[in-house]
Amino acid sequence: MITLHGFAASNYYNLVKHALLYKDIPFEENLVYPSSDELLAVSPVGKVPAITMPDGFNLSESSVICDFIEESYPDTQLYPADAKERATVRQIMKIAELYFELPSRRLIPFTFSGTQVPKPIAMEVRQVLERGIIALNHLSQFSPWVAGEHFTMADIYLYYVNTIVSAFAARQLDWDIMAQIPGMTEWNETMSQSDIAKRVDADRLTNMPEFMQYVQAQIKAVHTK
Repeated sequence: MITLHGFAASNYYNLVKHALLYKDIPFEENLVYPSSDELLAVSPVGKVPAITMPDGFNLSESSVICDFIEESYPDTQLYPADAKERATVRQIMKIAELYFELPSRRLIPFTFSGTQVPKPIAMEVRQVLERGIIALNHLSQFSPWVAGEHFTMADIYLYYVNTIVSAFAARQLDWDIMAQIPGMTEWNETMSQSDIAKRVDADRLTNMPEFMQYVQAQIKAVHTK
């Protein structure tokens, strides 16, 4: 059985978990936090998520894991068969990560510490998000799914990227970012109502208090050095 290493408060962990559940692949979860010795044993840089296959093969990086899962368990497909359509799905995933998720992450420390985001950082984050908005407006279809008629890995990836965008960038910048992309808000609501998304979110809420204790401990450790 596959072991999924990480914690349920992580959006990257959750997108891999969603893919495993969607494909109905048996797996077990191993609760572990970043940079611990246990995680470093299965992830070269101590990042969440990581998976361990039944034969002991370890793999990290969420997009790499998603590709590996697709190739190893092809019965329920999450990528189109056509090479160009498959490339478009991966392009949407990469843009969502680089121009939506990563800039939004820059605002996490200010949210957790309750401090004001410096104006230059807020402006930089907004500029990157605006590039992402332009790109996703160009590539996304929402007819009804992100890449067209069929549910793909792009739907899973973008949905969990949006959890970070909504929790941090949208709140800190006071900006309804999803509303800038026609169809995204409605699609996001549809995604949230699936049985898998509800299960993943319930697990996230259960893990959140322990995760926040971990975050506060990390902040305290930095300040006492």
